[in-house]
Amino acid sequence: MMKSKADEEDYWNSSKFKAFTFDDEDDELSRLRESKQAVNSIRQLVEEDDDDDVEKVSWSGEPVGSISWSVRETAASNQRADREPAFPKIYTDTPAITKTNSVYSLSSLFKGKVRGGNLQALTDTLGESSARLYAPELRKPKSEYKDYVSDWSVEETVQRMQQGKTVSLEKFRSLQDKLLLLDFAVGAHDGNVITAVLIYLKRTLSKEVLFRELESRQTALRHFIHYLTETKDQRLLLELLRALGRTEDAALLQYREHLSITDENKKRDFLKSCISLPFSAEDSVHVQDHYTLLERQIIIEATDRQAERAGKMEIFQKFPRKASVLNMPLITTLYYCCFYHYAESEGTYSSPANIRQTFKISEKQYFVTALAARAKLKAWLDVDALFTSRNWLGFTRKKSPLSFQRVVDILQKNSAPTQVLQEYVGLVDDADLRITLAQKHKCHDIVINTYRDLKDRQLLLGYRAKVERGSVEERKIDELLHNQQIRWKN
Repeated sequence: MMKSKADEEDYWNSSKFKAFTFDDEDDELSRLRESKQAVNSIRQLVEEDDDDDVEKVSWSGEPVGSISWSVRETAASNQRADREPAFPKIYTDTPAITKTNSVYSLSSLFKGKVRGGNLQALTDTLGESSARLYAPELRKPKSEYKDYVSDWSVEETVQRMQQGKTVSLEKFRSLQDKLLLLDFAVGAHDGNVITAVLIYLKRTLSKEVLFRELESRQTALRHFIHYLTETKDQRLLLELLRALGRTEDAALLQYREHLSITDENKKRDFLKSCISLPFSAEDSVHVQDHYTLLERQIIIEATDRQAERAGKMEIFQKFPRKASVLNMPLITTLYYCCFYHYAESEGTYSSPANIRQTFKISEKQYFVTALAARAKLKAWLDVDALFTSRNWLGFTRKKSPLSFQRVVDILQKNSAPTQVLQEYVGLVDDADLRITLAQKHKCHDIVINTYRDLKDRQLLLGYRAKVERGSVEERKIDELLHNQQIRWKN
């Protein structure tokens, strides 16, 4: 039976199997194509606000957003989730943000940008949640803050200070604790610890209490005085010495302040005020002499400076002054006056004799200073006058408070001629020493006369070979050797 054409079409259309068409919606290729389009649309949405038209690729070189990239990223994220440890969950009641009500795009979530809205809206929405994150608390080990605890005992505190560790002394507030801390520091025999504790007590105790307690602790007192001296806290040190009844030490400390005064007139006035301080008898004399010397130096300096500028004194022209006499020691001042004012009368301030009498300079000290000054000037007549003395019969002889060996050394250092040296070498008592000095300074007559007095012919013959041939000394030796009146011992 033959079917009509219309029935055939109904049969084919009503079959549960459909014929193959290229437009079939269930085709797998069509589904893949639709998936790719969906992914590309998401990528366009993310890059909607991106100004740079740059293609993004993954580390493997595949374009980000492709199907293979999406599948690989999904699998990798699942594997990471399986490997990562489970942390406490975050409980949140944050309401879901629907697409219709949201003003944020995917790119705004990734880049922090908003589209047609305010970022504060998202912050407020998230802030309304009761989300709490439970994380394990990481506490610092005790060793990190152990040094800062304040429950150390006095003995432990001192031990830690000896070890150079950080400690706080503020916890010791009572007087008993502070004194106990000081006693332990002294018992440790550590000067640094004692000084550190004393600094703390100086800051926290009144001066009266501190001075009273230090009086019975001599070791701590010595450290405290040394500390105040090094830090130049003169005022507090002066108060301490006065409180302890050490008036002489306080006077000496006040006297030392003259070292910081540069103006000579102010220093003179300050020294004058120090004369009335309670010094010992010996120190009082020194302070009085210091004031008198500075007062005299000021007068001498003013007079000599004026004379030097005016050119009135010839000695200032031949030997210009190299330094001022101000603030010079007493012996230096005496040397200066012996050099420039030796012939002045005793009534003037610059007279060496006046200075000797005022400051009670010993004869030996005056002699040495005057000898050095006049020998420097090559004033040999003045040098000779220093040694000349007269006895009660009117006879003159040479006398010296120094040994003549020392006199020869001073004259030789000032380039004295041989004739001058020979005169004083001959005054040396010891024969051997006299011969040694004479040979050293080439005083031939002294050597020859000494050998003659010793009647030693062999020594005289030996010395004849040392003098110059045909010289006066050689002829003198020959005359002595042929002298029949001398009885030689060899």
